[in-house]
Amino acid sequence: MLAKIYRPAKSAMQSGPGKARTWVLEFVPASARWIDPLMGWTGSGDMNSQVTLRFPTCEEAVEYAERCGIPFEIFEPKKRTPVVRQNGYGDNFAYSRRMAWTH
Repeated sequence: MLAKIYRPAKSAMQSGPGKARTWVLEFVPASARWIDPLMGWTGSGDMNSQVTLRFPTCEEAVEYAERCGIPFEIFEPKKRTPVVRQNGYGDNFAYSRRMAWTH
């Protein structure tokens, strides 16, 4: 019953970090899923795969896992590099602009 602690990436539908500020503790699936032959639904005998816990910090998630005796693995997030372009959109409104802004 291994758990992974990670910080989720932002979804493609949002421009800001949104829910990416929280840390998530999820259990790694213990068994493979199967497809029900009659209905085509996906099933599993692993009930822990349905559990997702959210924490404000990584330390709180680690503390919870240690207190409950859950073995865990931490996945650190990759830092995003800001995209700063010279003469970007913000320069259209700069005070030091020499000519009028037109389209």
